[in-house]
Amino acid sequence: MRPHDPDELSHYSSGTSDMEYLFPIGWSELEGVANRGNYDLTAHAEGSGTKLEWIGHEERYVPHVIEPAAGADRAALAFLVDSYDEEEIGGDVRTVLRLHPRLAPVKVAVLPLIGKDEAMTGAARGLYEELRRVMPAEYDDSASIGKRYRRQDEIGTPWAVTIDGDTVSDGAVTIRDRDSLEQIRVPLGDVKSLLLERLDTPWYPRA
Repeated sequence: MRPHDPDELSHYSSGTSDMEYLFPIGWSELEGVANRGNYDLTAHAEGSGTKLEWIGHEERYVPHVIEPAAGADRAALAFLVDSYDEEEIGGDVRTVLRLHPRLAPVKVAVLPLIGKDEAMTGAARGLYEELRRVMPAEYDDSASIGKRYRRQDEIGTPWAVTIDGDTVSDGAVTIRDRDSLEQIRVPLGDVKSLLLERLDTPWYPRA
């Protein structure tokens, strides 16, 4: 929080503070909060010749205004900057956008292990159609599974669900967590409820 110096104040403000974020280019405003006092209604009253007062039983006054001003674009940029990360895994650099799951534009990716296997792609397509009705989802069957994981990491997708050869026989899939890289095996029918529960968590812990 940075209070404005007297020479920074707008003509209508008796006090203003900026909430700032330290971007790579330096500190910049995310939101300004100004005490406009009774400037607005007083100016309207003077211009119109009509009193604009709140009248109570034993008092009357011109209401004051506190004005917050925030920009969605600035907040989005701060989330992107704060979430961007690079880490080395097995000698390779992984680029990952660690967005909170509620902010991630894609919540889950459904990936058949082998894109040309009809049994895997069929099961994956079925799950994808189920999930996309309740959350933003992607289906991807091109390139190696490792490359597909990396693509989803780069756009901030929190979870990837992989359908493999065992899915057809045991009815289970693997859910991979973007941040921890933990992989758990769960029944195919439990995927939707599990992901919805995770999305409903106030803060899904970062690794």
